[in-house]
Amino acid sequence: MQIVNWMKTELRTIKPLDSIEHARVLMEEHRINQLPVVREGHLVGIVTDRDLRDAYPSVLADPMRKQTPDPHAVKVESVMTTNVLTLTPADSVVAAASLMRRERVGAVPIVDGKRLVGILTRSDLLEALVACSALTESPRASHR
Repeated sequence: MQIVNWMKTELRTIKPLDSIEHARVLMEEHRINQLPVVREGHLVGIVTDRDLRDAYPSVLADPMRKQTPDPHAVKVESVMTTNVLTLTPADSVVAAASLMRRERVGAVPIVDGKRLVGILTRSDLLEALVACSALTESPRASHR
């Protein structure tokens, strides 16, 4: 099973100079945990919900903090991961699952060269597993 059959191609992305507040809003609005960071269609990084939480700690978490950073002033490029793990559409879903498990990541951007063409998430892998299981399950086993 190739990634091309399971990846999402309608992508939510962000630019390096966008604010982390904009990234947070996009993630909440679209119920996603990561955003590929692109410049002119080319993948230059990825920012996750964890990156945003780490970049903008709550005042409640640190009451001694005198001044909190303005989330509109902090740019995505200052908190994103630039050494992004990627795969291609022709790679296998099994290779993607192995990579995501080993590296403990929730999604992998899918690239053709440096151009972002999709993303494969943990949910996509589960969908592939369910579909594959349905094909191999015997009629008797499905009635348990």
